[in-house]
Amino acid sequence: MKAWRWCGVVGVLLLLVGCGGSEDADSASDDTERLGGVAQPQTQAQPTAPSSPEVAPLDEAVAVDVSARLRSDRRLLVEGTTNLPDATRLQVLVEREASGVRWQERTEVEGGRFAAGPFGPGSGLPDGGYRITVNMPAVSVQVPEVRARLGEEGEHLSGPLVQESRHGLGRVISASERFLVGSQPRRTTDQVEVQSLE
Repeated sequence: MKAWRWCGVVGVLLLLVGCGGSEDADSASDDTERLGGVAQPQTQAQPTAPSSPEVAPLDEAVAVDVSARLRSDRRLLVEGTTNLPDATRLQVLVEREASGVRWQERTEVEGGRFAAGPFGPGSGLPDGGYRITVNMPAVSVQVPEVRARLGEEGEHLSGPLVQESRHGLGRVISASERFLVGSQPRRTTDQVEVQSLE
């Protein structure tokens, strides 16, 4: 009985191999055209890449100015100005110092400005200190126009806000501000901006 099974398996395998045909022969005939009995390779016109105009690299220190506004529902709106090119992707992070709870949002630079938010729970932010951080991720995730201005690894970035990426992806930017929310700010020696309800 075992011999019949083996013969059946071998027979099926032979059928599969015999019916498979030669894919190489089919693809070779697709790539050639016969003219006068002689196979001629097909010529395809190679599209030429449009030449992109030269873009001047960023030649000044990176500047990011962050401001925040507490809305009537006690949620925080973050706005800022920067000299980074338009369409630069940024990430805005708001962290409550007492608990470490974080809110974050991605945004882009438009006309030298950016905005994100509102941040905070639906019930509003409790009084206390908050750290607002604006990060520019690695240049490799930016659009081509931004990469042309900043360099493929951020080599055109300079200034105190510029640092090397932790993952070896070039230079990144991080700007941070501390804000106090509430009418009874605690004593502090930090330079902070106290926010009250509008």
